[in-house]
Amino acid sequence: MQHRSLSNGVKLSMIGYGTFQIRDAAQCERCVSEALEAGYRLFDTAASYENEAAIGRALRSAGLPREAWFVTTKLWVQDAGYDGTLRAFEASLRRLGLDVLDLYLIHQPFGDYYGAWRAMERLYREGAVRAVGVSNFTPERLVDLCMNQELRPMVNQVELHPFFQQSTALRVMEDYGVVPQAWGPFSEAQRDIFRHKTLARIAGRHGKTTAQVILRWHLQRNIPTIPRTVRPKRMAENLDVFDFELTEAEMESIAGMDIGHSEIIDYHCFSTARQLNSVKIHG
Repeated sequence: MQHRSLSNGVKLSMIGYGTFQIRDAAQCERCVSEALEAGYRLFDTAASYENEAAIGRALRSAGLPREAWFVTTKLWVQDAGYDGTLRAFEASLRRLGLDVLDLYLIHQPFGDYYGAWRAMERLYREGAVRAVGVSNFTPERLVDLCMNQELRPMVNQVELHPFFQQSTALRVMEDYGVVPQAWGPFSEAQRDIFRHKTLARIAGRHGKTTAQVILRWHLQRNIPTIPRTVRPKRMAENLDVFDFELTEAEMESIAGMDIGHSEIIDYHCFSTARQLNSVKIHG
């Protein structure tokens, strides 16, 4: 596995295992165990995924030392604010069965995320979490947070894939020392990405799958990513991307796939703010 260092020296695996929408506890435990066997060591979850407890059980029963694996979880909008963040963090830690969390993210750029960030700064200073960051922060919100807080986010986990390449957001993150991490690297299968002619041609040249080409493209852009699959064969394939390299011409051809906007979620739309602020994950 290759890694990218955060601003404080903590190392982030270039490919981790995403657990979004794997809510069934038995299935989640099985998938995490299979991912561990395949070689994954970074596991991404969130309070809103409702699978923290299952992930914690699978990791703790694996027989590996604690330092061998890395866990990210996220704060939901409902719990944003200083006191709410501290309570939500302790609840996530209990569900995961951990004493220290590796990475804690503000899940959405809504609600009192300024108060949440001050609480995260406290958790980081106290050693309860090794690194802190945000998720889904658009460039203007990220810059505003960076310029008005004591500690800058170390990670911004955002939608990134060949159809939405986020060149401006990546430049902004680089300017402020924030490491991007890609969710949805396969664009949630939109636009028939797994059979896209550009990717299929490249995959054929290298004897790889289109999914492997997409992950290799992320690696060569130095962007850590968290693909999700429930199939052991796909888990192994997604890690088998370190033995080939895309040419400059191939990288340029994939760059030409960018449509410049998301077809999954629009963070500049008022209805997105209304929808995400309305989601309650507990009473």
